[in-house]
Amino acid sequence: MSETTITQLPDPSGFSPDPLTEVLRSGARRLIEEAIEAELNTLLAAYADEKAEDGRARLVRHGHLPEREVMTGIGPVPVKVPRERDRGETGEKIRFASSILPPYLRKARSVEELLPWLYLKGISTGDFQEALAALLGPNAAGLSSTTISRLKADWSTDCERWQRRDLSARRFVYVWADGVYFQPRVAEEKQCVLVLIGADEWGRKEVLGLTDGYRESTQSWRELLLDLKRRGMAHAPDLAIGDGALGFWAALREVFGSAREQRCWVHKTGNVLNAMPKSVQAKAKGHLHDIWQAETKTEAEAAFDFFVETYGVKYDKAVAKLVKDRDVLLAFYDFPAEHWKHIRTSNPIESTFANVRHRTGKTKGCLSRKTGLAMAFKLMMSAQARWRKLDGANRMPEIVQGVEFKDGIKQLHQAA
Repeated sequence: MSETTITQLPDPSGFSPDPLTEVLRSGARRLIEEAIEAELNTLLAAYADEKAEDGRARLVRHGHLPEREVMTGIGPVPVKVPRERDRGETGEKIRFASSILPPYLRKARSVEELLPWLYLKGISTGDFQEALAALLGPNAAGLSSTTISRLKADWSTDCERWQRRDLSARRFVYVWADGVYFQPRVAEEKQCVLVLIGADEWGRKEVLGLTDGYRESTQSWRELLLDLKRRGMAHAPDLAIGDGALGFWAALREVFGSAREQRCWVHKTGNVLNAMPKSVQAKAKGHLHDIWQAETKTEAEAAFDFFVETYGVKYDKAVAKLVKDRDVLLAFYDFPAEHWKHIRTSNPIESTFANVRHRTGKTKGCLSRKTGLAMAFKLMMSAQARWRKLDGANRMPEIVQGVEFKDGIKQLHQAA
């Protein structure tokens, strides 16, 4: 099984300029801007009776955001999105957010990339043609509900084929792990998508594993790791990065026992601060940053001790959350300094799914487990096509060869 099934989406930037294409782009721009203007007018009408303290209308137009290009099925379309101004001085600010052209569609490169975003946003199959017409104009005419259903079936097939691909020729140095929820679009309350991203010996990042399971379940992670091993992943990763709450760690020790562990500092910081009163969180956050941003492990240990001494008496529960993972929070110091910004957090997964997590609150219906996984697969493949290599990629072969690093610096051992 040497054939790779990772799907590379077509790049519509290859369209040849011609008068007809320009007409279509002009029409698409007009349709998008008219639709967004209608959305803003609806919002303004809803707050028309509300006044600011000086008696003027509370919500008014306030120009446009900078023009940006939207990559559509007919190439790049420049669009200006209007913005509003809330003159109210008390209470929560009113914000305009277009559901037709949200920020996360800025870099959409094909219809197949738009569809998973829209589906996870809450647009049902029957509404796709109307929604896409605002983005693609005439190109959306053939996207009937039957076509959309067929595309979703193709995505599931692609995902299943990708999950069976051979990994015997690959060597992964770093692995990031996380469990990504799609609630409430996913029907089962506790179900989530388990995601593994790997960086190979050349510094290239790619989606390594993707399956549905339970974030806290060691068994779900064990099954995923054993499947990777069965398909040829013979070498344990040199370092695994993730949140400490994952059942992933127990499974990793069983399947790839030699892998080093690095807890995500973003998750850890949030967990510690959540156990402290808001009045001290800003100051405590700065002291936590002093730990993982220290130039050497010795300096980090000193900052760690300072945090424990400063907050340990009053906020013992918060400090206990930090102390229990001390060693695995500082593991990154034994790897190249060029890689630190990549391996101190699980950001490669977090950043990819951030928009999905924050934009699935208002939905129609539910995703099945199979469809939810297919959507995640398409989004990950779209994101993967734009990932760049790790900084300091030339250091990756040195890690594979067992070269020792201290405080991020390569150690040169003299022969006796």
